[in-house]
Amino acid sequence: MQWHYAKKNKQLGPVEEEDLFRMAREGALEPADLVWNETMSDWAPASSVKGLFVSSLVPPPFPSVPAAAPATVSGGCGATPNSELMERARASLENRWGLGIGVMLLYQVVLSAAQYAFAGLIIAGPMSVGLCQVFMALARRTEARVGQLFDGFNRFGTALAAYLLMTLYILLWTLLLIVPGIIATYAYAMTFFILADDPTVKASDALSRSKAMMDGNKWKLFCLQCRFIGWALLCLLTCGIGLLWLAPYVQASLAHFYDDVRGQTGN
Repeated sequence: MQWHYAKKNKQLGPVEEEDLFRMAREGALEPADLVWNETMSDWAPASSVKGLFVSSLVPPPFPSVPAAAPATVSGGCGATPNSELMERARASLENRWGLGIGVMLLYQVVLSAAQYAFAGLIIAGPMSVGLCQVFMALARRTEARVGQLFDGFNRFGTALAAYLLMTLYILLWTLLLIVPGIIATYAYAMTFFILADDPTVKASDALSRSKAMMDGNKWKLFCLQCRFIGWALLCLLTCGIGLLWLAPYVQASLAHFYDDVRGQTGN
């Protein structure tokens, strides 16, 4: 969809929707500026466009940091309520539900096929990195493509190592007791988002960053996931068809959760 906008009584455009959101993120478009597209009867303030200035809260990509730095990072509860994270997820999927559903379906099909070929353990890490990359792009209103789902294979060794290490750590904690295993699962929950966000990070450093990032945020993530239980039950009434929409909704919410807690730990 193309948009026109007006600054200082001067009409500009048209620009693509993706460029409009980029302008909002970079400050080139302000909430008081007027915008219009062919679906609107009249010009309206940019602040009235749903989700337009939400994405401006997304922090910039990770800087390159020494391996020892994550140990000094202190965690803390994300500043944004889970209800708002879910609202942001819906806004970022608006007009792009088809892409989100298609990516989730392709992800599940590839992993299922790999399981039959006994390759699931090998490709799960790279595929998870690619999935996070797609939904971070959707959350940040940047270019999102189906092909990004396979970008994790560009760092195959790192993604595989991270997946194997995370699985091993969670398994070892689970062997002690179930609860420590669950805690470990939440501690490393942001690992693949970190790998997708920072192309320079090593597998062990990604795990360390996730652990530091989730310090104080595990309960917040648990509560966010619990919010989807009711939706999942409703999806059962549709013979599972509703899961086509629920799966990308959940993943987009996780992407916004990552940006929220990452902003807290990156200060």
